[in-house]
Amino acid sequence: MILVFDVGNTETTVGLYAADALESHWRLTTIPERTPDELMLMILQLLAVRGVAPAAVQGTALGSVVPAVTGPLSEACAQCFGRPPIIVDAAAPLPIRLEVEEPLTVGADRIINTLAASRLYRRDTVVVDLGTATTFDCITADGVFLGGVIAPGVRTSAETLFRRTSKLPATELRAPAQVIGTRTEECIRAGVVYGAADAVDGIVRRILKAWPRPGTPLVVATGGLAETIRPFAETIEVVAPHLTLDGLRMAYDLINNADRS
Repeated sequence: MILVFDVGNTETTVGLYAADALESHWRLTTIPERTPDELMLMILQLLAVRGVAPAAVQGTALGSVVPAVTGPLSEACAQCFGRPPIIVDAAAPLPIRLEVEEPLTVGADRIINTLAASRLYRRDTVVVDLGTATTFDCITADGVFLGGVIAPGVRTSAETLFRRTSKLPATELRAPAQVIGTRTEECIRAGVVYGAADAVDGIVRRILKAWPRPGTPLVVATGGLAETIRPFAETIEVVAPHLTLDGLRMAYDLINNADRS
């Protein structure tokens, strides 16, 4: 079994793979202040809930956009499994190319999405990742990251609205019943969800017009809110909620096999 960690600014997603199959996954709050010992206990508890012994985990892979978490989590993995994780970042030896001006600044999640999309779909792809930020990754069929767009995330925008408007209550982000709300909570849901969907559609259409290669790329959504936004976004064709975890598993296999050869 392989354990992979996708460390985002707000949430950390953990996936447990048996070969190519995602057996279990968890979504946790990213807390940079956690010590290696706290993280080790958390990892062991997650495995225990699924009845998995640490000895059954053959290796780990880590993609992180939070440097303060990378070190402690790496140390925790080493304590749990006797070896540090494979770190997936811009310096990792992967069969992709970063055709941007500053490749070392590209986030680990975007690198991993490039690997996963190029291998799963084998066609030009726009990956819309609905996380703390909403990123639009422009990826070719042969694994080239062309760049993209970074916009405020859905929850980030909603939380700013709640903080700056004292009379508007914090509201659970779920699909609105109708576009014209009759209660404050319904109005907020409609504004946030429809606004996010229209923003996705608008940016994707601009990307498609500017696409530098023949043909039309596939539009794939991932991230925690992908399923919520998909029914209202006309340009999203596929939802792949575990795309980044799948990419981490692929990266582990590629790097691990390269190290053995």
